Amino acid sequence: MADFDWSFFTEVLVGGLLSGVMYSLVAIGFVLIYKTSGVLNFAQGALLLFAALTFVSLVERGLPFALAFLVTFAAMVLIGVAIERTVLRPLTNKPPITLFMATLGLSYIIEGAAQLLWGTQVHGLDLGIEDLPFDVAGVFVSQFDLFAAATAALMVALLSAFFRYSRIGLGFRAVADDPFAALAIGLRLPFIWASVWAAAGLVALVAGLLWGARLGVQFSLSLVVLKALPVLVLGGFDSILGAIVGGLLIGASEKLAEVYLGDLVGGGIEGWFAYVVALAFLLIRPAGLFGQKLVERV
Repeated sequence: MADFDWSFFTEVLVGGLLSGVMYSLVAIGFVLIYKTSGVLNFAQGALLLFAALTFVSLVERGLPFALAFLVTFAAMVLIGVAIERTVLRPLTNKPPITLFMATLGLSYIIEGAAQLLWGTQVHGLDLGIEDLPFDVAGVFVSQFDLFAAATAALMVALLSAFFRYSRIGLGFRAVADDPFAALAIGLRLPFIWASVWAAAGLVALVAGLLWGARLGVQFSLSLVVLKALPVLVLGGFDSILGAIVGGLLIGASEKLAEVYLGDLVGGGIEGWFAYVVALAFLLIRPAGLFGQKLVERV
């Protein structure tokens, strides 16, 4: 134990936590939709990819960064509202598998549209942050990872505050708790659902920019959402706090496993360790750490 390098351990742990914050941001896009409508939105990855490609194409055509962000945000809001109005609203009260298959089909449609518009080439995305390490109390941290984690954390905080204190947010919470009671007191459910889809579009945009800058804007970017699934299993599919905690746990555990267990299993553990953790949680606590336990009378 005396030979254990605590400084290196801290570096690995911090790196994992920073990645975990970005996982949390992706997971929150799922939580927003699932909490209000009970839909596991498998199109979130395609929306993330579409947002990143739209932004990059606008920047490559000479638009300023801020203007490209606003235009892309407007596009994502319109796409989110259109999906809710034209696809999911007609499927209200349908079995969950029907809604899931609808979002799965949407993901292929959105990716196909992106390929038709922009092709399959990889685009670089420079956010102006160099990926250089700097020393914080003897621990080396990547500048880009720190920037990305801070941006994701700010986004999570703003969304949490919005849904906790704004009128739309209070309506969102009411619909999530009991949609029939919310409808009975006069809340406009279609407006709430459309607002949530717009918020999910914003989350997809920010996540797409951060992950696109790290991995390159390419079609495999949509697979980032697969890392959000273990996060949701750990934290709970209907809990924003759970998405945050789950992301941190997954990010830290997979980095530590890669470094300290990778040699024992032949490497590549980072790609599948999160799913092992998720499987264990499904066996022990299926609702997740903060998920709501549902009891059905049969």
